Amino acid sequence: MSFKEINLTELNINPFTSIGSDWMLITSGSMENHNTMTASWGGLGVLWGKNVAFCFIRPQRYTLEFVDKEDCFTLSFFNHEQYKSALNFCGSKSGRDFDKDKETGLVPTALDGSVAYKQASLVFVIKKLHRQDIDPSCFIDPSLDSHYKQKDYHKMFVGEIVKCYVRD
Repeated sequence: MSFKEINLTELNINPFTSIGSDWMLITSGSMENHNTMTASWGGLGVLWGKNVAFCFIRPQRYTLEFVDKEDCFTLSFFNHEQYKSALNFCGSKSGRDFDKDKETGLVPTALDGSVAYKQASLVFVIKKLHRQDIDPSCFIDPSLDSHYKQKDYHKMFVGEIVKCYVRD
């Protein structure tokens, strides 16, 4: 399995389904030392004149250490239901306690200085532009705080999509 780079204008993706229902993996690090986590919060768009993706990571997630340390991370999307249990595992277990690659059968691959997964149908390589802590005092709708019973407010990352790959 290999990847082919495509232009973002060639994409036919529904971000509401791909992120919110099908989920994505946020991965950062090197082939020797990386971690991944499943995410269902995020988006795609244009900001500051750049094509961007944004995602959210809770402070206790092991992946946060890797994303904070590296200049880039990847977002991997899977278009087969067969990967749903692997993504569920990656979203519910910590890389501190489990080798997620071994446990799920997902195969990491080096991609532009970061790590993605060979089984992904679509991968974005993201260069970090901005990191911001979610501040509950800025909630206009106070019911949003119900997502944070432990007061573990997400870190939001906005990054430029510098490469887009589809599986060959």
